[in-house]
Amino acid sequence: MARKCQISGVARQHGHRVSHANNKTKHVFMANIQNKRVYVPSAKRSVTLKISTRMLRTIDKLGLEGALKKHGVTLESLL
Repeated sequence: MARKCQISGVARQHGHRVSHANNKTKHVFMANIQNKRVYVPSAKRSVTLKISTRMLRTIDKLGLEGALKKHGVTLESLL
């Protein structure tokens, strides 16, 4: 799988590096994707996810099922 968050869909972005002389060179900004094991209480098991660090904070705040509901992703698609 690519460097893409499995829940939010955050992926790389394209842009420029701009020098002081306003010269522009192409640059790719990578998403901060981490492999994390998250416990799913309703399934009584853990799943390994590739998620962005922002999604990790959202899971800490809302729980996994709340974060999935917020982004319109089903739990079955992750299992």
